[in-house]
Amino acid sequence: MRSLTVCAALDPEELRRLADILQTVRVEANQTLFSEGDGADALYNVTAGTVKLYKLLPDGRRQITGFLVTGDFLGLAVNESYAYTAETVTTATLCRFPRKKIDALMDEFPKMQRRLFSMASNELAAAQDQMLLLGRKTAKEKICSFLLMLSQRAARRGHKENPVYVPMSRADIADYLGLTTETVSRTFTQLKTAGVISLQEGNKVLISDMDAIYDMAEGC
Repeated sequence: MRSLTVCAALDPEELRRLADILQTVRVEANQTLFSEGDGADALYNVTAGTVKLYKLLPDGRRQITGFLVTGDFLGLAVNESYAYTAETVTTATLCRFPRKKIDALMDEFPKMQRRLFSMASNELAAAQDQMLLLGRKTAKEKICSFLLMLSQRAARRGHKENPVYVPMSRADIADYLGLTTETVSRTFTQLKTAGVISLQEGNKVLISDMDAIYDMAEGC
């Protein structure tokens, strides 16, 4: 897990200094970690579980901008306040770093600063991927692309890529992909009826025909 987090670039002495300022927090499912507009007084690294990030639109609708898992970083803020709300999807464990203290450490340890910049770049890449998903793809293409994204992310973390762990609700998936909850449910049913996927216990989706999922994700 450490290889995926902000700790990856640090030597033993730097790790010890970082451990001195961090606090391990455990948050139950469906709890708010921080809200959009709150003072950005801490950074977080997910060490277990799933966290969703979202913004509320002027008309009251919710746009989920990302689902974070082990190794992902959150809480980076350009200004003094958080630009989004973070809420747990499942019970989650996180390392909490007071912002002022980690800012001071980054002045001492350039490797940590570079690691954080790398993580910020990953956030930007994820945002670009979501923009593509929200573009001209059909509902079926979006759902297939979403399942492949989860599968590939699990593989990068050394987990099984299939079946795919999908802990988020249909409403969460809808708010991430720019669809209605009904459309998400209907699309999952269509893929299941076609024999492309099967739904398993424990919030898992077995991709029965990986080639078909890839083709549908690309609109073939």
